[in-house]
Amino acid sequence: MRAPTPIDRPTPSTSTSTTSTPPSSIYMIPKLMVFVTLLFLLLSGLLLPVQAASCNQLDRDSLLAFSRNISTPSPLNWSASVDCCLWEGIKCDENFRVIHLLLPSRGLAGFIFPSLINLTALSLLDLSQNRLSGNLPDQFFSLLNHLQILDLSYNRLSGELPPFVANTSGNTIRELDLSSNLFHGKLPLSLLQHLADAIAAGSLTSFNVSNNSFTGQIPTSLLCNNHSSSSSLRFLDYSSNDFSGMIQPGLGACSKLEKFRAGSNSLSGPLPGDIFDAVSLKEISLPLNKLGGTLGESIVNLVNLTVLELYSNNFTGPIPSDIGKLSKLERLLLHANKINGTLPPSLMDCVNLVMLDVRLNLLEGSLSALNFSGLLRLSALDLGNNSFTGIIPPTMYACKSLKAVRLASNYFEGQISPDILGLQSLAFLSISTNNLSNVTGALRLLMGLKNLSTLMLSQNFFNEMMPDDVNITNPDGFQKIQVLGLGGCNFTGQVPHWLYNLKKLEVLDLSYNQISGSIPPWLHTLPELFYVDLSFNLLTGMFPAELTTLPALTSQQTYDKVERTYLELPVFANANNVSQMQYNQISNLPPAIYLGNNSLNGSIPVEIGKLRVLHQLDLSNNKFSGNIPAEISNLINLEKLYLSGNQLSGEIPVSLKSLHFLSAFSVAYNNLEGPVPTGGQFDTFSFSSFEGNPQLCGSVVRRSCLPQQSTTARSHSSSKKLIIGFAIAASFGLVSFVSVLIVWVISKRRINPGGEPDKIEVESISISSYSGVHPEVDKEASQVVLFPNKTSEIKDLTIVEILKATENFSQANIIGCGGFGLVYKATLPNGTALAIKKLSGELGLMEREFKAEVEALSTAQHENVVALQGYCVHEGVRLLIYTYMENGSLDYWLHEKADGPSQIDWPTRLKIAQGASCGLAYMHQICEPHIVHRDIKSSNILLNEKFEAHVADFGLARLILPYHTHVTTELVGTLGYIPPEYGQAWVATLRGDVYSFGVVMLELLTGRRPVDVSKPKMSRELVAWVQQMRSEGKQDQVFDPFLRGKGFEEEMLKALDVACMCVSHNPFKRPCIPEVVEWLRNVGLSNHHMNKD
Repeated sequence: MRAPTPIDRPTPSTSTSTTSTPPSSIYMIPKLMVFVTLLFLLLSGLLLPVQAASCNQLDRDSLLAFSRNISTPSPLNWSASVDCCLWEGIKCDENFRVIHLLLPSRGLAGFIFPSLINLTALSLLDLSQNRLSGNLPDQFFSLLNHLQILDLSYNRLSGELPPFVANTSGNTIRELDLSSNLFHGKLPLSLLQHLADAIAAGSLTSFNVSNNSFTGQIPTSLLCNNHSSSSSLRFLDYSSNDFSGMIQPGLGACSKLEKFRAGSNSLSGPLPGDIFDAVSLKEISLPLNKLGGTLGESIVNLVNLTVLELYSNNFTGPIPSDIGKLSKLERLLLHANKINGTLPPSLMDCVNLVMLDVRLNLLEGSLSALNFSGLLRLSALDLGNNSFTGIIPPTMYACKSLKAVRLASNYFEGQISPDILGLQSLAFLSISTNNLSNVTGALRLLMGLKNLSTLMLSQNFFNEMMPDDVNITNPDGFQKIQVLGLGGCNFTGQVPHWLYNLKKLEVLDLSYNQISGSIPPWLHTLPELFYVDLSFNLLTGMFPAELTTLPALTSQQTYDKVERTYLELPVFANANNVSQMQYNQISNLPPAIYLGNNSLNGSIPVEIGKLRVLHQLDLSNNKFSGNIPAEISNLINLEKLYLSGNQLSGEIPVSLKSLHFLSAFSVAYNNLEGPVPTGGQFDTFSFSSFEGNPQLCGSVVRRSCLPQQSTTARSHSSSKKLIIGFAIAASFGLVSFVSVLIVWVISKRRINPGGEPDKIEVESISISSYSGVHPEVDKEASQVVLFPNKTSEIKDLTIVEILKATENFSQANIIGCGGFGLVYKATLPNGTALAIKKLSGELGLMEREFKAEVEALSTAQHENVVALQGYCVHEGVRLLIYTYMENGSLDYWLHEKADGPSQIDWPTRLKIAQGASCGLAYMHQICEPHIVHRDIKSSNILLNEKFEAHVADFGLARLILPYHTHVTTELVGTLGYIPPEYGQAWVATLRGDVYSFGVVMLELLTGRRPVDVSKPKMSRELVAWVQQMRSEGKQDQVFDPFLRGKGFEEEMLKALDVACMCVSHNPFKRPCIPEVVEWLRNVGLSNHHMNKD
């Protein structure tokens, strides 16, 4: 704080008077002096606050203007009645000028008001770790004329940086941090020139613009030049941007530069030669670029280097032979390049190495001659995916600090040495895909590593016997093992009993062997086991019912308690049979049981429904028989279900369509019969999922279902029944003919709502030429009812015309499908296109109720609502006739069309959100009766030729489900869009619609599906992922990459705020839809500075 202003105080005189004084005066003078002194002190005390409140008026007003344009969870104590020098985060100098403004991690939201430019004495400005957004003011960098430290990192600031404006000759800036924002464009030349001057003047030490979207070349030649008499720069970070081109020369002139980072860009070309002249460098981090060329021997000049990260580039050539001169090197990460040759012996002189990773290169040769014993600090060693030969280097066992070793995918041979027991810190060991032998000896030794938690030995020890208890001498071994991979070894024998003792085991892979016998029931005693792969073996017997009681797969609570270990090196799951996917955490592996390609028989136990945590189940290519248990539908988290290649019979349980996460499914090549379920995820499965079952029927297998195929029992009609059937049919035909004739005589007019009774005409129809359509049509059931509509050009339509226009509802004309049925495009002879929805599901309404409900829905007419133009009930099938939307659904453009997301920019997406909100507001507030949509989702937002949004499928739930109540027996809506409260009460509400609309907004902003099972577990559900990212201050990272860097970040952040309010877990905290409409309208307006009091 500022120094208090000294106040001159008079001191009493010390001289003594020589004149005589009356005795009374002797007492009066001291009293008078005391009174005067007290009065003076009192006045001084009153005057002090006045002087203390005299901070610079311009500074005070500027800070108040800034504060009015920000908000914060807990208010700043910036009161106009208090000296601004006493405010939170403010420090003044002796002249009462503000010199420090420090408000990091204060939850500030809003934008940086231009008034801060008036703080001309400011030397330190730190607003980092907040939620500030918008562009920087035009004159903002004039602050650099006097600032020493400027830190705006970890905010939402966007736009291009303004130019530097010089107004003094000062150049004092020491640290400039703009990292982790949404800035884009090129770095302004004027700003760079000022920073170069600051470097030359010896002031600037740190410049950080990482994690933005800056473009152009990295300006090394400008910041570092040989004309500088002194160079102060120590830290330079350009990483995680969109910089491209070659790294310009010039770094060599930055003689004091210690850390240079520019990873995760699009840099190309070789390393500039003069980078090796920057001898003060301690860190070079350039991963995830397109850099190439060789490393060059000159790199050994950088003797102070501790970190060299060049992974995921295109470097070629050998590792420099004298790399051992980099004796201070701690992290050498060269993986995922094209480096060839051998590991140079001098590498062993880098005795301070903590991590060495050269995986995925073209290195070769034997390592036996290398002396690893000096690398006593080495903690992680990854030599995987190269062509190293010979035995595992014996001296490696002297590296006592090793915690993680990967030697996988090389040509190592021989046996594991007993010396490995010296690595008692080892937690991760992967030696998969080599030529090792003697698995019994290997396991006996490795059980002595008491801290080992991950052991991958797959694709070694070919054709050996799987050792059982008699061969293992250490019953207390592997007590910390969590991941055990022994797949692809062609082992014979049985599932070893010693696994029974591994109570920490979470992941077990014994796939691709020749293991025989039955699946041991005792596997269920392993409390943390959630991933079991026994596929591609010779297992026989039944599926043990005990396996359905695995604790980690039956109880979500137990599974959540399984230890979540972060692996020292990534694991590549499954020896051959799945995907070689990389996992950095055990918890990212899916809860799974893989038993495919064995000889298991018997029925699939109904107890399998207990495995509620299971995500993937593969029982394919066995000899299972009997029915598919309906209890599988209890596996609510199931993503993949493979039952193909068995002897299963009966029907596919309809209840399986309730598995909302199911993305892969196959029952091909069984003996199944009856209809293929429709609805839910079953509408997404192709013919290949069901082929090889000749008794299955349904559209997906291209076989019509006869009425008797809807039951489980097969029809065995006797000739007597056939005779009775023909008799009934003949009688019905005669009655129908007479009825149609009578009706034709009475009237020829179609029903027209609102029309006069004497103008109603019924048209007799003969459509026998259309396959699958009965030639005699009930007069009431096939009437096409059209509603008056301002936009409709269709005044007259018949069922015959609909059948012709859809080619008798040909699959080729399907343009959409959903929970309520398929949608067909109907093209009339005059070229007019309609959308015809065939309602599916149990018809909950009687005919009269259905017609009344449809006619009520027809009153909903709005520019952002798909117009319901009419309906028809034909042979028990209910058809709804809608206006055709040329551009299909929003779901198609965001998730289905390959180049769809790139074609709808942010203004278009905002227009879609605004239009859809208006349509929903009309349904909620204006339409009579008010309509709760109940199934708002991106596939129900249709787009016309101008990409204007129209809400579709409103009110359809009431046509399918019972009419008398909104409380249903099934979950309303579509997975990912369902409000959390629906899972408890199942009552459709207006606020439930708002939640679903918020999810659609998140789709528009992120480009992601509401639920994406291909994502890691923590980011599968869109709402939860966005909320988590916001809580971590990473809002800027949720946006669709196609939207970033286009100058709309501020608008998108506002829209994100609206969306997140809509998806609030508490329905009473969600806005009503008119508020959403108003907020979205304001998002699209020009950004005006908001003044908040």
